[in-house]
Amino acid sequence: MADKIKMLTPLVEMDGDEMTRIIWKMIKEILINPYVELNTEYYDLGLEYREKTKDQVTIDAANATKKYGVAVKCATITPNAERVKEYNLTQMWKSPNGTIRAILDGTVFRTPIVVKGITPFIPTWKKPITIARHAYGDVYKNVEMTVGENCKAELVVTAPDGTETRETIHNFDGAGIIQGQHNTDKSIASFARACFNYALDQKQDLWFATKDTISKKYDHRFKDIFSEIYGKEYEERFNKAKIEYFYTLIDDAVARVVRSDGGYIWACKNYDGDVMSDMVATAFGSLAMMTSVLVSPEGIFEYEAAHGTVQRHYYRHLKGEKTSTNSVATLFAWTGALRKRGELDKTPDLITFADKLEKATIQTIEEGVMTGDLVSLSSLENKKTVDTETFLREINDRLVKLL
Repeated sequence: MADKIKMLTPLVEMDGDEMTRIIWKMIKEILINPYVELNTEYYDLGLEYREKTKDQVTIDAANATKKYGVAVKCATITPNAERVKEYNLTQMWKSPNGTIRAILDGTVFRTPIVVKGITPFIPTWKKPITIARHAYGDVYKNVEMTVGENCKAELVVTAPDGTETRETIHNFDGAGIIQGQHNTDKSIASFARACFNYALDQKQDLWFATKDTISKKYDHRFKDIFSEIYGKEYEERFNKAKIEYFYTLIDDAVARVVRSDGGYIWACKNYDGDVMSDMVATAFGSLAMMTSVLVSPEGIFEYEAAHGTVQRHYYRHLKGEKTSTNSVATLFAWTGALRKRGELDKTPDLITFADKLEKATIQTIEEGVMTGDLVSLSSLENKKTVDTETFLREINDRLVKLL
């Protein structure tokens, strides 16, 4: 065999949980290590180790990503009450993705992976739709309280000189709940620039949507910052590239998206982007067929799978049963990170390898070899279901020929 491809700079590698952790190891063993002299700085973001380090490992991984510029991340558990009991946790640790996004101050771009034989559920969609999701603040950095009856809830802002500005949220006759959210002008501006830069890079129109008619200060602030930055820094460049930026209300955007033929970037606030990326992924076929990359304003990249840890398949795996788990999104997180590392280090062999691994993956599916979730979606006549490991080995057979 030819010499393995060298990596000049390490990738930050963030391992994860459950079935995706099993797949992570398989991808490295079958599709990467035989061809690449893999150079990574490894962080274990599995829930047990996050508990052991009191989540310091997540912060360390994010700071390492700042240092090296490129990371690849496996899917991780964000614990709920059931998970706290299951894993005997001392507390309900926050989403690692949320922590990393806050530290990197990045924007998440998610794009469906389109293959022949899988027709989008929305028949007008001919080209992929990229969701650009703001990755800081809002409900993901919220403060919540339960409220007893006959209580008054207020928003209070204290100025440096100690003076207070107060707004009544609600006077509670009976028990209820309150939630406080925030964002910063700096983060919104970073979000805007990341979206404008990505649109220019992809040569695609950019849509942005909030609900400023109802949220006249919070959502309106997003609208104003986008508008101001676009006018001052990007309008001429967009005109020159013959692409368009426009703002609309979120409900209008949803209607436009459903009627469109795709091929643009749709920028959303944090929660909107979380929900809409799942909707777009599912309508194109599967959450496991979607790329996801977090891009910071400084040009730092973190690639990940856009789905969860595939808990149901993991429990079957533990019983010794064969699973047919779709590994494409996790695999494309690796290829995205390897390609970006190659681009930044100017190592064309690494870029070519990533391209060919993606090509081999798509070729495998288009030749009718796929996991169970895709078999039910594919309109190909001759198709067969293979298990998790066999799917990766089938990709490898085609990769060998391409290399």
